[in-house]
Amino acid sequence: MIDRRKMIAAALAAFATPISTRTALAQAAMSRITAYAFSFPGLAGGDIRLAEYAGRPLLVVNTASLCGFTPQYAGLQELWTEFRGRGLMIIGVPSNDFGAQEPGGPTEIAETAQRHYGVTFPIAAKAAVNGPNAHPFYKWAADARPKDVPRWNFHKYLVGRDGYIAEVFPETVEPSDTRVKTAIARALAAS
Repeated sequence: MIDRRKMIAAALAAFATPISTRTALAQAAMSRITAYAFSFPGLAGGDIRLAEYAGRPLLVVNTASLCGFTPQYAGLQELWTEFRGRGLMIIGVPSNDFGAQEPGGPTEIAETAQRHYGVTFPIAAKAAVNGPNAHPFYKWAADARPKDVPRWNFHKYLVGRDGYIAEVFPETVEPSDTRVKTAIARALAAS
């Protein structure tokens, strides 16, 4: 038999919590934004809407054409070829934030990424990835992982199927590194 006194006490306790606190807690739970809430302008026009890839792991990489790490485009393309059939999405985000190593416009960026390195995964239009003018995705990522923000070109965020950052790899970690491939395989296996 249900004890009415306990039920009434529990109900009163719930109402004893200030409404503003209950509202703030509810809003915090509802406002957990995922990576799928963002989009990037595409290099060739249109938008790259991350919501179109909801439920799929994403590797978001800030890139640059004149960087010592630019050959990582080839490794990213190899990852794309190996894992896209299983659901991985890779998005390159050109940025001029580090050493002014992405000074060109869309034509020059496409020349480097697509023609020189054979990139076929989506490339966004040039965007800021650091500071007050950073693209909203990068502001979200910095808020989620403040110790893992891009410090140079070819910083990699792996977003899991749940839309949250699963792993972060700095520019010194090559796309072909076992740690990257293992993290991608783990993200793809997650349900």
